[in-house]
Amino acid sequence: MDTWKEAELVTEIATRVQVPTLSFSAPSITPPLTKVRWPFLVRMANNDSLQMECIASIVGSYGWRRVIAIYEDGGYNTDSGSHTILSKQLQAVGSEIEHWLAFPPFSTLSDPKDYIQKELVKLRSSKQSRAFIIVGSSLELATHILVGAVHTGLMGKDSVWIMTDSVTSQLNTLNSSVMSSMQGIIGIKTHFSKTNPSFTKFRNHFQSLYPEQEKSEPGIYALRAYDTISTISLATEKSSTNSTIFLENILSRKFNGVSGKIQFKEGELSRATVYEIVNVVGKNYVRLKFWSPHFGFSDDNLNERNTTQERNPSDDYEPMQVLGKQVNWPGELKRVPLGWVMPSNSKPMVIGIPGNTLEMFVKVNDAEKVKNGEEKPEGFCIDLFNEALLLLNYDLPHKFVPFNKTYENLVDQVYLKKIDAIVGDITILANRSNYVEFTQPYAESDLTMIVPVKKQERDWLFTRPFTGNMWLVLGIVFMYTMFVVWFLEHRDNPEFNKGPWKNQLSTAMWFTFSTLFFAHKESLRSNFTQVVMVAWLFVVFVVTSSYEASLTSMLTVQRLEPTVADIDTLRRSNATVGCDGDSFVMNYLEQVLLFNPNNIKDISSEYDYPKEFKSGRIQAAFLEQPYARVLLSVYGNDYQVAGPTYRLGGFGFVFPKGSPMARDFSKAFLNLSENGTLNTLDRRWFKPSDECSNLQCDTEYQSLSLSNFWSLFLVTGLTSAIMLIVYIVRLCKKSQHHCVGPLSTTSQMDDSFWNMFKRLGSYFAKGKHGSNRDPISAQSNNVEIFMSTNEDYLSEYNTPGHPQLPPVAEIEMPETYLASSQTRPRRLANSLTALRRPVQGIYYEDHISRST
Repeated sequence: MDTWKEAELVTEIATRVQVPTLSFSAPSITPPLTKVRWPFLVRMANNDSLQMECIASIVGSYGWRRVIAIYEDGGYNTDSGSHTILSKQLQAVGSEIEHWLAFPPFSTLSDPKDYIQKELVKLRSSKQSRAFIIVGSSLELATHILVGAVHTGLMGKDSVWIMTDSVTSQLNTLNSSVMSSMQGIIGIKTHFSKTNPSFTKFRNHFQSLYPEQEKSEPGIYALRAYDTISTISLATEKSSTNSTIFLENILSRKFNGVSGKIQFKEGELSRATVYEIVNVVGKNYVRLKFWSPHFGFSDDNLNERNTTQERNPSDDYEPMQVLGKQVNWPGELKRVPLGWVMPSNSKPMVIGIPGNTLEMFVKVNDAEKVKNGEEKPEGFCIDLFNEALLLLNYDLPHKFVPFNKTYENLVDQVYLKKIDAIVGDITILANRSNYVEFTQPYAESDLTMIVPVKKQERDWLFTRPFTGNMWLVLGIVFMYTMFVVWFLEHRDNPEFNKGPWKNQLSTAMWFTFSTLFFAHKESLRSNFTQVVMVAWLFVVFVVTSSYEASLTSMLTVQRLEPTVADIDTLRRSNATVGCDGDSFVMNYLEQVLLFNPNNIKDISSEYDYPKEFKSGRIQAAFLEQPYARVLLSVYGNDYQVAGPTYRLGGFGFVFPKGSPMARDFSKAFLNLSENGTLNTLDRRWFKPSDECSNLQCDTEYQSLSLSNFWSLFLVTGLTSAIMLIVYIVRLCKKSQHHCVGPLSTTSQMDDSFWNMFKRLGSYFAKGKHGSNRDPISAQSNNVEIFMSTNEDYLSEYNTPGHPQLPPVAEIEMPETYLASSQTRPRRLANSLTALRRPVQGIYYEDHISRST
């Protein structure tokens, strides 16, 4: 019995009469109560679960996403359990069964050739997958299917055919004409050792009996049939009329048969199954690999070597050439077939492109010329498609067909198989991915909100480089430096000692302020002032440079502030927003962002948004990020991205569900991204304008504060303070040397601190040039001094109109100045007796003021 249905029927009868039954077939899924239901059943085979896992490993390793399963309904070793296992195993490797093609039992077909031919023609026209798996079939039906596949073109390039053990194990029985129609087929075959002594003996004996047989290599089913007879023969050696004891004798047999080690466990063979992966080449087949559930694909049978190395389960499912590079594929294809219907020059691939999108993505000048192939479309997506084609290892004849419908309708065209793919700015959405296959996104498509910007008031922009505190401290430091300069230069520099106090301070202020822009005309006399000015000039240089740089930045870079900050403001105010009605954005605004449908306005073109904004018909626009880039690249100074962005799936190309080309283009996109080609295309088609080089032209500038310059102000403040203190100390010493106090009494010698301070102030106020005036005039306001032409002092009585008195006796005395070493005579008028007193016979004035 070679089918499970036959074995099940016979076993039911044998169980009733308690007769042991040996079957060459086994259910794909062993029922849990098999031993209870059929206690006299002995299965000389393993179930098909491991064979289905082996097939799924091959499919997953080569990345064939969709396959077509062919089986004989009610025929050879086929049950629903094998279908279920195959589906689950394929799903585990990321593939699926696109279609189940069932044929009736071959024996029931009156004209099998014609019937099979018609079914294959319908399959070719309705399905795009070209990866076929013959799950369970008789040898006769399988050969007719393969011959019909050659005639219908299903055995051409990029086709894949995989056969299970039920057919592959009988290839030795086929003649050369039938084998010629199987070129490139991959077969799964149960492995048995040909070096086994029992097998060698059996084969030699068979060849001696039938020397005329060209193909004397027995299959696994013939070997198991021989081992079944051997098992029964060994069991009968212990003769017993009890059927239960006879069954136990069968199950306890352990021997080395022609098919391998024979041993039973729970009513079936217990040895581990190893499969051979074979490839039909010419009139025979060659072995490519071994496969076992423990070790996966290998070049030799690891089970026979008793190795402990086990496979990594993920190794079989990564796209790789697990069967080696010398596989003979159908159509003599040298590369791995795609397992998908491929276009040709006579029937090129029809690629739909959006005809109403932005020209940066797809530009169509004349739709009819593009459709007829007289003109080629342009744009970022077209260039990206052409660059990806260069990285594919196969040709892809194609033609572009523009569509002016909505994006949803365009995607539906692929699902309805009216077009083969879409190249354009198609947003990847979850509901769309249920019907079509998307590539990896080549661009982000986050949803953004665009709003107008508020124009900034720039009247007092020149004050914004510095903060208010910075301006205040700068003014204080300026006034402080001005005072220090005036104080240090007042006595020594006549430019700072002319006129009243207001004039002197204005001179000092102008001198200090003029250092900001140009060299001043006033010269400095004091070394202390020069040190102070060095520190001040350094501060001036740093502050003015920083001010110019900050002001220049503010004048050249505009700060944009959005009119609307978030979508909550729009919803509360019932503001009208705009979006592209042909895309999914309108539904997204209603269902996700909860906008009132009456407040959503359909904008047909991205270039209409500025007009809608200016007219006030919309207060915000919701665009996907690539479209927002295009809008802001032109109107970057008028509009701005505001609020959060809402992440979406991105832009991708569209292919039919399960198409391997989607995977190949995704890989090409990764390569283009890594080698910089994608960025080059992006810069070529989405070059931003000079006015707005960024997606969001909001430059938040900050005024310079006191924290940026406090160290500079500290340096100049300390320098001025130190110089001022040193100068005052030296000034006190000088004033003590030149201020001779009264010598008549002790009380007059003990001046108070206040008097000392007054004398110091008087000494400072007069200055060096002020102290050179005649001391007599400084002592008395009621005495008028006149000088004749010969520089003689004249009293008020010795003037014209008055009688002349005798000449005044004069005494010349040296006067020493601290500021210089020169000595000059001074005339003392001894006629002013009221102002003189005798000191050792010489008259000195009570108070003599001198300058340093």
